[in-house]
Amino acid sequence: QVQLVESGGGLVQAGGSLRRSCAASGRTFSTYARAWFRQAPGKGRELVAVIDWRFANTYYGDSGLGRFTISRDTAKNSVYLDAASLKPEDTAVYYCAADDVLRDISSTTFTSWGQGTQVTVSS
Repeated sequence: QVQLVESGGGLVQAGGSLRRSCAASGRTFSTYARAWFRQAPGKGRELVAVIDWRFANTYYGDSGLGRFTISRDTAKNSVYLDAASLKPEDTAVYYCAADDVLRDISSTTFTSWGQGTQVTVSS
């Protein structure tokens, strides 16, 4: 089991930028991929971005294309999500996830989840 702790987030003005961090502990040696998801009020959870933990290949969901960048630091067991030109529609609870099963990088199935933290973009 992997434990994920997220940081960053909060309130930001439209047009601003933000960095989210997610640190992992526990059985991190078995991680194949890490990802960020988000869930806006009244909507389902959607994939923002995925990064292959071994090779750093990345995949972006529709919500993450263009303004979001996922990266990792294997020495710190951490994954990051940088967002630029934020819009009010980016307001959501953002979740960090990890997968210890080797799957296609576009898969939305993950085995461990963070608790989620709120990002609010004001207009």
